[in-house]
Amino acid sequence: MRLATNDPDAVLDPLDRRLVCALQLDGRAEPGRIAEVLGVSVRTVTRRLGRMRQAGVLRVVRMPDVEDAAVGALLLRVRVLRGRVDAIAQALADRSDVPFVDVMLGGHEVGAVMLSDAGGRDRLLYGQLPATGAVTETTTHAVLHAFADAGQWQAGWLTDQEAAALARPPVPRPATPPPLDDLDRALLEHLGEDARQSHAALAGAVDAPESTVRRRLHRLDGLGLLRTHATVDPRLLGMAVDANLWLDVPPGRLAEVGAELARHPQVHGVFATSGPTNLLATLFCPDHGGLYRFLTDTLGPLGVTRAETTITARAVKRAGVLLHRPRRP
Repeated sequence: MRLATNDPDAVLDPLDRRLVCALQLDGRAEPGRIAEVLGVSVRTVTRRLGRMRQAGVLRVVRMPDVEDAAVGALLLRVRVLRGRVDAIAQALADRSDVPFVDVMLGGHEVGAVMLSDAGGRDRLLYGQLPATGAVTETTTHAVLHAFADAGQWQAGWLTDQEAAALARPPVPRPATPPPLDDLDRALLEHLGEDARQSHAALAGAVDAPESTVRRRLHRLDGLGLLRTHATVDPRLLGMAVDANLWLDVPPGRLAEVGAELARHPQVHGVFATSGPTNLLATLFCPDHGGLYRFLTDTLGPLGVTRAETTITARAVKRAGVLLHRPRRP
């Protein structure tokens, strides 16, 4: 197993890929449960996961909720002067309300997801970004509906039976945002840094009895607030191309097309949006040929009227995890 992600040919071995897939289904799954389903020893699971996490290849965090109506979600496309892309990407990645930041191929566009209240949104869009001479244009799309997000994507290295055995039962979203107290927020914050912390570790971090932490996590889980994201470089799973498809879809077919794309195994996000286009689909492909086949064989028959394809040169931040620190000028 080669863990250096700066090697474009580096991949995880088959068992490590299967372990990543297990955590994609349930980021807090116990090693014993994973070992039983995958038919390996608990010691092997613990050792392998520990090695990947220690090497920085794999991190499991609580997934930011882009569907939370109380917060809202914006998709930003920030065009910048050549040579300034790293500075803008870093500035966005440093914000706690921006969990996803990508530098796009070509070196003059940064893509980001922003979760913020109206005040934080307005300060960024109308004050901070225009104030820098590096930004030439900002396009803002509001998320109107999420058909699928990164927390639901699975790399596909498990059998259907294994995936079913490891999958967590779906939790219905509450009709209104649940009330949270300081302890709830502290637990969620710590899980946003490392979702595989034990109950004992969390109890020590928030200075509360372990029994209380267990009860609180059970309640938060029941409210659908403990969704997790296994953050790993997709190249290590055999997916070398990460693409965004900005689509124009006839309004009468928007729900149908969004749901159809969300079911595709290569797609890791589908959102109905405001703005110049009305649907964004993000997908991983093994190579550019795979992206071409997706455009012709999968997207072509869906009746999309226009498609703009952008390719991610490098992911800077995913699900709140800083993957690469851009070079400062």
